[in-house]
Amino acid sequence: MSNYLPLWPDPASTMAGQVDALYIYLLLVSGLMTALIFLAVAVLAIKYRRVPGRDAHQIEGSTILEVSWSVIPFFIMLTFFIWGAVIFFEERTPPADATEVYVVAKQWMWKIEHIEGQHEINELHVPTGQNIKLIMTSQDVIHSFYIPAFRLKQDVLPGRYTTLWFKATKPGRYHLFCAEYCGTMHSGMGGDIVVMEPQDYALWMAGGASNPLPETGKALFASLGCSTCHRSDVQGEGRGPDLAGVYNKPVKLEDGRTVIADENYVRESILDPTAKIVSGFKPVMPTFQGIVNDDQLNALVAYIKSLAQSSSGQPSQGTAGLENQPTTPAGQPQNVQVQ
Repeated sequence: MSNYLPLWPDPASTMAGQVDALYIYLLLVSGLMTALIFLAVAVLAIKYRRVPGRDAHQIEGSTILEVSWSVIPFFIMLTFFIWGAVIFFEERTPPADATEVYVVAKQWMWKIEHIEGQHEINELHVPTGQNIKLIMTSQDVIHSFYIPAFRLKQDVLPGRYTTLWFKATKPGRYHLFCAEYCGTMHSGMGGDIVVMEPQDYALWMAGGASNPLPETGKALFASLGCSTCHRSDVQGEGRGPDLAGVYNKPVKLEDGRTVIADENYVRESILDPTAKIVSGFKPVMPTFQGIVNDDQLNALVAYIKSLAQSSSGQPSQGTAGLENQPTTPAGQPQNVQVQ
């Protein structure tokens, strides 16, 4: 359609067509209802215009008519909400097999970290046909990761992670913008999403070989002394919990609440260990706020996720866990927290 009526960029992701369809539907329904309202106003203005000798008189209403023009538009507008909610939840639920990429925003650039270890600035290389999950945070103010050709936009917040996923469908170079005013150079905070055929992407990835992000996190984990408390050789007896197999699992806290050990939980446990104390452990872990930067946090989070094990001992879909669950001698899990 854009070849004949270039109102928006060519769609280049699996979600773009759905977003375009909803947008066109909104325009058609809104245009139709606007035309009907203006037509009714014009007809009534002409029919009941001021005429010498014509006096105004009371018009009795019709209950059926009034209910109809209230209920019918309500259900029409409800279709907007339902269709939009379906797309929203699909956009915000990354597939389990998505390849993870970490994004750090700062004034005024995008820093990209692939799980394989490659780093990019203001560019993101991805293959066609592969689900990509972006795990994003900001070093300073609120930014917004916006790819018009993919019809996707997600705010990037300081102090926490937000996520976004997509599957590119067409090779090419697509613009990346910051869609949230972030300072004097906001207009220059852009970049490119470079979509490649899988074989070309494999060659590009091989050409920039570096240490995988989980391996970097593992070395940092050891250098910071984390392994002295989070020990896997003395399950349930270390000062901190064994982190293997705990990511994305429920964690029972000391105050009785239960939370999910997702990326934000891991991040918070590193920067503010006393924020959520898990049942079974004391708040003895020092804060690493100001000691590790966002790049190092990403590496630590990637490493902890890489420790995820299923009950059979096999890696769980390439991700890992950080739920604080040391085991009892009988092998039964106990809910504890990452300290």
